[in-house]
Amino acid sequence: MMETAAVNGKIPTHVAIIMDGNGRWAQKHGLPRIEGHRAGAKAVQAVMRACRESGVRYLTLYAFSTENWSRPRQEIMGLMDLLVQFMNENEPELHKNQIRLRIIGRMADLPAPVQFVLQRVSKATQNYDRHHLVLALSYGARDEITRAMRAIAQKVKSGELDSETIDESTISRHLFTEGIPDPDLLIRTSGEMRLSNFLLWQVSYTELYVTETLWPDFNENDFSAALAAYALRQRRFGGAEKKKEVRS
Repeated sequence: MMETAAVNGKIPTHVAIIMDGNGRWAQKHGLPRIEGHRAGAKAVQAVMRACRESGVRYLTLYAFSTENWSRPRQEIMGLMDLLVQFMNENEPELHKNQIRLRIIGRMADLPAPVQFVLQRVSKATQNYDRHHLVLALSYGARDEITRAMRAIAQKVKSGELDSETIDESTISRHLFTEGIPDPDLLIRTSGEMRLSNFLLWQVSYTELYVTETLWPDFNENDFSAALAAYALRQRRFGGAEKKKEVRS
């Protein structure tokens, strides 16, 4: 059981994670890179449990970026096989805990067997609302924003949309994440200090938490530490810090 991380009852609704360090973990243990990804899948299961226990409703995982297609073909195919295996093994858990699966990114880029299982599980869980697992696959934030701009431009051209009415909510509705609240907390493992083209629009006011822990070693206690750090933050969304009232 994960130690409680709530400080003053402050728990994020949505946590996004850049799962980094699988390759370095494998190298550290003298194993092929695919074994690092396999160990990383177990860390995903641990964090899913931690979300349920702590009350986090949305978990978004950066599982495969548009840039990752440049990796060696053998590694890519190994990752795709692991993804199918993960979904098949964890689908009963999704149903048991009423977790909705949602995919963001260019799913059409994925191999047909991967698309099939993702579409099947997404459809089977689409009516759940207790928890949400969002997988970013063949995802890139710049690509996402570009696609949104094209869709909006087409609607303006066709007369479906008045350009004068375009605002931030218009753009948000045309992103892959339509209907998903922006992340409250973004966790990045392995100590890297960059966003790596992940949710650039959505994390404008998200709290960032970076840990040196490699993703396969990230567990419930690490997640609890991230939530505890988040609970101590004061989110101002660009406003001034509120001064504490002084009582005489």
